[in-house]
Amino acid sequence: MKFSKNLAASAVALAAMALSANTAYAACASDNLPSGMDKPGGYPQRALTMVVPYGPAGGSGQVAQAMAQAVSDLTGVSINRDHKPGGSGTVGMTAFMASPADGYSVLEHIDDASSAHALDSTRPNPATDLIPLVTSQITFSQVYIRTNEDRFSDWDSFVKWVKAQNGKATIANVSKEGSMERVTMKFMTDATGMKIQQISFDKGAPRYGALAGGQVDALFEQPGDVRKFLDAGKFKPILTILKERPSAFADVPSLTDAGLDFEPLFRFRGFYTHKGVPAERVEWLKWAFQKAYCQPSYQKYNESKFMTLIESFRDTAGTQELINTTVKQYRGVYKQMGLEVK
Repeated sequence: MKFSKNLAASAVALAAMALSANTAYAACASDNLPSGMDKPGGYPQRALTMVVPYGPAGGSGQVAQAMAQAVSDLTGVSINRDHKPGGSGTVGMTAFMASPADGYSVLEHIDDASSAHALDSTRPNPATDLIPLVTSQITFSQVYIRTNEDRFSDWDSFVKWVKAQNGKATIANVSKEGSMERVTMKFMTDATGMKIQQISFDKGAPRYGALAGGQVDALFEQPGDVRKFLDAGKFKPILTILKERPSAFADVPSLTDAGLDFEPLFRFRGFYTHKGVPAERVEWLKWAFQKAYCQPSYQKYNESKFMTLIESFRDTAGTQELINTTVKQYRGVYKQMGLEVK
């Protein structure tokens, strides 16, 4: 199925808006916040719980650990992480929505929450049904192969090889239809004529292990999530899903280099609290999570995960605009794909 030029043009404008709205990129985005903030009425008086809708080994688990540590270092308040993987984030979202709106529960979630709402408006809208505290990561995706692969060596030879397999080639990906990963793969297969089986893994570690162990031919993932495999020389990227090559991957072809004319979709991760939490507690949580973004430990973590190649910080208003833009973008894509948008 080919996607219309009107949709592509709309996506370009929406993505540009998403990457520039309500954002101030200084040495560190939240440096202007005060170094400390009084606890309102003694809150919090005990540890916070962070619900993470994915396993600890993937990108969401890693950012949850890094942000929890940064907030604790800044405030002295402990954060217990509660991983609830399953259903491409829906299990964790359901558990969080059932927890008390008292400010002691926070949620880590990714763009899947926005795309789920875009497809089905009865699902929680993270911009309005939750209160965004901070978006702390925005990143792009790549296609990876094993470094010792001898059947193909780059994007062009990979596409040629896949076409010769008559639909038997495989790529590890997430399971959720309509996700950023699945939509992007649809863009790529439509543009190239490839037929490739997407082998589904909700958890990061089995997904990466499938490529490392030779159970699949390729992997769709974000660079920060597979950094250890890149550093160890086990994986190599053969396509960067951006219009231009970032400096960290100057030798890897971009969409433009590969002749792929679609607008890239981004992975973004952030932290939320309940709508209905007392306002003074919300303000403290906003300060804690936004200020923690600039903690040296968190900045070092983001840099180690290639999260400085695209500006990653959004405050509450910026996150709301990013989500609203993303929802509108995905609804247009889903309609073009012929999916039922509720």
